Amino acid sequence: MIEITDLTKRFAGQTAVDGVSLHVGQGETLVLLGTSGCGKTTTLKMINRLIEPTSGSIRVDGIDVRQQPGPEFRRRIGYVIQDGGLFPHYTVAEAIATVPKLLGWEPDAILERTRELIAKLQLPETILSRYPGELSGGQRQRIGLARALAAKPPVVLMDEPFGALDPFTRRHVRRELFGLNELRETTVVLVTHDVSEALELADRIALMDKGQLIQIGPPDDLLNQPATDFVREFLDNKPHRLPD
Repeated sequence: MIEITDLTKRFAGQTAVDGVSLHVGQGETLVLLGTSGCGKTTTLKMINRLIEPTSGSIRVDGIDVRQQPGPEFRRRIGYVIQDGGLFPHYTVAEAIATVPKLLGWEPDAILERTRELIAKLQLPETILSRYPGELSGGQRQRIGLARALAAKPPVVLMDEPFGALDPFTRRHVRRELFGLNELRETTVVLVTHDVSEALELADRIALMDKGQLIQIGPPDDLLNQPATDFVREFLDNKPHRLPD
């Protein structure tokens, strides 16, 4: 679903992403893991064309992302950030409807899809008339995901989506969201620096350092067959699972 080839990004002479190549299969969850400043968020934003690469290529569903205007392309890609990234002056219903409206969906279809997502996320329909400031952190994150999934995108990108939540809420929200069949069937690229989160959610982990891809593979491979001392040290002495 996503193919990245020799992707490089430089800012004012500094290399943020250095020759990264990887692919993400349809329906796979790939976690970009690493320390702050390693290039994982820059890589994610280049997939979504929020940042243009210096060199290299990105193909989504077989099409080079530069072959279509950025705004048009982004309407086809779900995007979730910390705390939901909701506009404070949009109600929940208006937030979820944002992309379907831009795509020209009929009002009845938008309402049906909104109600479907709210039900899947186990939220009451009364929440649709509320504003982000009236919601808990966990509710905002659920609504952020609903907005990202509203137009049924083939790919959802997530940038530290649970970073603004307390540890208890974070654990339960991420398990709830990634338990949704709809998300399991979607190609997901998630950025985090949290090892526990990566090990719990990833089909494969791409561990980055100083702009480079150090090792990519299933979580057990990185734990049991670290390619470098950095991989071993990054994963060492860190809780692999949060307590129930």
